[in-house]
Amino acid sequence: MELRQLQYFVTVAQHGSFTRAAQLLHLSQPGVSSQIRQLERELGHPLFDRSGRTVRLTPVGEAVLPHARAALAAAAAARRTAQEFGGLRRGHVRLGMVAGAALTPPAELGTFPGLATTLAAFRQEHPGIDFSLTEDTTARMLDALRDGRLDLAVVGLPAPASGREGDDGWSALTGLALHTVLEVPLVAACASGHPLAAGTGPGSADSPGSGAGPGVPGADRSALPVAELAGHALVSTPRGTGLRTALECALAEAGVDPAVGVEAAAPPQLAELAAHGLGVAVLPDPGPLPGLRVRPLTGPVPRVRIALTWPTGQPASPPTAALVAHLRRAYPGPAAAQAPAPVQAPAGTAAPSAMCSSAAAPSSTSRSSGK
Repeated sequence: MELRQLQYFVTVAQHGSFTRAAQLLHLSQPGVSSQIRQLERELGHPLFDRSGRTVRLTPVGEAVLPHARAALAAAAAARRTAQEFGGLRRGHVRLGMVAGAALTPPAELGTFPGLATTLAAFRQEHPGIDFSLTEDTTARMLDALRDGRLDLAVVGLPAPASGREGDDGWSALTGLALHTVLEVPLVAACASGHPLAAGTGPGSADSPGSGAGPGVPGADRSALPVAELAGHALVSTPRGTGLRTALECALAEAGVDPAVGVEAAAPPQLAELAAHGLGVAVLPDPGPLPGLRVRPLTGPVPRVRIALTWPTGQPASPPTAALVAHLRRAYPGPAAAQAPAPVQAPAGTAAPSAMCSSAAAPSSTSRSSGK
């Protein structure tokens, strides 16, 4: 079995055509067909059903495909590591991130640099290392990390997610290192004329002794039970995002079926849609915005975390290990003050830090994405 045969097999499977695969590989169609026939003879099973107008994978082909992709990814990683072994003079890191992942909290939580600033600082230290940046949902990025299509990702997760089987549906975290950057509660945000905009409980804008005055935009801070979201159209990120999963877990705990009527890619878009009366957005606190009323949620309080994650099943390439160490220094996480410790780069197989394997102390608010 040769790597080129696996490459031909994966290309044909991806495009469903020997002709198209041959064009992309700059080979003749008979040459591609011959190599795949040899692979099929070695495996003892046909990998493609050639009886129709399009080429389809057989059940054996479907089972073999992820292994072929993993072998090609491992070979590519081996080549990169060998090329980069002499130092960090050059290299490439494939970084994924949730939409709007600025990683910059508001001033009251203290300051640390945004992601672009942090990457620029790393590039100054290692000018030969390039990046490819991809925005996607957390679920798809976790798959890409496991398949070897990403080296590192900034993801959004429901706060309880730890990688244990059955933990909020995010068991795909098994085999991935997790470093929490932020953990924030989610709030309800709606237009000022919405039925849920005004609270009457202790701490509401109209209650005696509340710190919120009527002249402060969006100042109603009375807690809103999650159960009261029942029957109202919700605005959230798509399925497969950490924010949406955190919301659905809280709704399920409160015995409420989700009724998400509008989806958007990132929290700033959710806040804008809610301000225009399209529903109640559940998101990290967006801060004061014209026409928007924000209320904290309770019973339970849904929380979402922003985290760095990378595979642990194989040694990280030197550029990836260096970037992980750099990011962990720049973003020590919400528990850093409680458990100060020097950050070490993942020399080979990176393990999650102790501060990240359990829920971190919650922050009061954040404008980072929770996808």
